[in-house]
Amino acid sequence: MDELTGGHLPSAIRHLPEAAGILNLYKPCGPTSHDAVARVRRLFHQRRVGHAGTLDPLAQGVLLVCLGAATRVSEYLMASSKTYLAEVTLGATSTTDDAEGEITPGGPIPSCAAVVAALADLIGERDQVPPRYAAVKRAGVALYRRARRGEVVIPAPRRVHIAAIELVSWQPPQVGLLITCGPGTYIRALARDLGAALGCGGYLSGLVRLRSGRFTAAEAISFEELEVAIAEGFAADLLYPPDVALLDREAVILGSDSVARLQQGRSVPATGQPAGPPPYRAYSASGELVALLSHVRGADPGQTMWQPRRVFM
Repeated sequence: MDELTGGHLPSAIRHLPEAAGILNLYKPCGPTSHDAVARVRRLFHQRRVGHAGTLDPLAQGVLLVCLGAATRVSEYLMASSKTYLAEVTLGATSTTDDAEGEITPGGPIPSCAAVVAALADLIGERDQVPPRYAAVKRAGVALYRRARRGEVVIPAPRRVHIAAIELVSWQPPQVGLLITCGPGTYIRALARDLGAALGCGGYLSGLVRLRSGRFTAAEAISFEELEVAIAEGFAADLLYPPDVALLDREAVILGSDSVARLQQGRSVPATGQPAGPPPYRAYSASGELVALLSHVRGADPGQTMWQPRRVFM
């Protein structure tokens, strides 16, 4: 039985070419990121689909969904910076650090000036303890699963970078924050830490991901728009090519012999010294993305090679 259709795939669907690309999807409140990926799988009738950065059920906004060969660049999408619009409720705490948990009243809410000062202290590199109910795994099991079955969960701190926090609304007990941060940052934990620093408690009561890397919520596609595009036959036009995730990396164009060697997983001679960090993008003469490369020493003195890290063709 096929997991996408509940039965065997029709022959015509089984032989459709696999879609490959990055979908900038606007996830609404309610479904999990896994639910969103499952729906995209059903709509495109293909299994190789994944997301590049979880959004909690109560959150909405940009969810990057990778289809086909684009799943091979998801780690680079996840490594990009993010921008969020967050609503934090002060004067209470939550077992999940958001509105889904058990709420306990906290202390009196301080002044707006005190909040601004506390926000300034949260900016920069810092160790952040993830929420107990988080998707991060320990020994292969998500923390939220351990917490839900009654285990004592003490998440390990992780290093995160908060580039900027701006107070955009002040309607106590709710405050609105515009946050720009690096990968791996939990906005729920940031809300919890803000409440702890103020001595009144706080939890995340609303969240919109406005940006993930170069992808914005203003350009994101809703499920309804995606369904119309699929019905009318232009869904492929909504997909960004996989190399959009790596446009900040140096690119090289290789001849047909080198392309063939890379497709076999073999290294090819390199000329010159590449600038910037790896991986490097390799294209065929016709402009197709062939592979992601490392630049390594060859067997002979002074020789360098392009070594394939990911092969796409």
